Amino acid sequence: MPGGLAARALRIRESGIVVVLAVFVAVTASVQHRFLNAANIQFVLVDTTVFALLALGETMVVISRNVDLSIGSTLGLSAYLSASLFQGHSGAVVPLVFGAGLGIGLACGLANGVLVAGGRVPSLVVTLATLYIIRGIDILIVGGKEVTAASLPASFLQIPKATVGGVPDVAIAVAVVIGIGAYYLRTFRSGRDLYAIGSSPQAARLVGLPVGRRVFTAFAASGAIAGLAGVLWAAQYGTVNSSAGTGYELQVISAVVVGGVAIFGGSGGVVGAALGALLLATISTALYVLGISPFWDQAIWGFLLLVAITLDQAIGARLTAALRRRRTREPPEGPS
Repeated sequence: MPGGLAARALRIRESGIVVVLAVFVAVTASVQHRFLNAANIQFVLVDTTVFALLALGETMVVISRNVDLSIGSTLGLSAYLSASLFQGHSGAVVPLVFGAGLGIGLACGLANGVLVAGGRVPSLVVTLATLYIIRGIDILIVGGKEVTAASLPASFLQIPKATVGGVPDVAIAVAVVIGIGAYYLRTFRSGRDLYAIGSSPQAARLVGLPVGRRVFTAFAASGAIAGLAGVLWAAQYGTVNSSAGTGYELQVISAVVVGGVAIFGGSGGVVGAALGALLLATISTALYVLGISPFWDQAIWGFLLLVAITLDQAIGARLTAALRRRRTREPPEGPS
């Protein structure tokens, strides 16, 4: 696939999301003016941070031609177990809770990585199974209990509310993390290897790339990031029960694919995935502000997912045709 054409297509895709987002916000604001008030904008940005983080980990997995369906369950388990530390240990400090969330998510990601990379089991099968296994563990641990905001320290609940110039601190931090993720995937060899693996796993093995190790690392990173996202989710909502994160996998995968990451791997970037997360979070908030049933959320996410996959197929076909034409025009190499 021609690198220049592929990069140009990705930039156009990301720019298209920005245009669609701007038009959608303008139309919604013209119908309901309070959509653009400061509190609502801050809510959208904070809500996006969780999905943008999840999209970062999911992007690494999808680029390698895999999928992680267990991220919502991992988030839910991490949210409850990490937040419950404040109940069982009054002296628990916030960094310790984030470390616990990271560890819980990493354990889930490592389990997925071992089965997919080590056991050569399709990721769709593995993560569909772990989605239910982790959720079942969560339900067994939580039972009928829940963590309430009253049991959490003010310093923890203040994390999503702190702002700099009206922009939530956590949104700034996540934007920096997204930037680091984008730099890693495009600059470091291990990040570029994921693109090569996603383009053709067989070819990647033939040229000696450590396919198993890279895929294992991608799943471990996805799990660890989902664990951190669970802690942020607990800080944002305060009340945590066994339903936390249910159904998030559809929204995250939709955000990733809408953001330009090819569902069959090999292309895309985390910036586009984060923009996709922002678009979907904005749509959800707009539906609420306009008084439209939230049940339309998943229908819209599914529709956008279908549109994005269809668009990816069309772009891939055009890029392949362009590559054939370019090779046809190139003169054969003669003797030197």
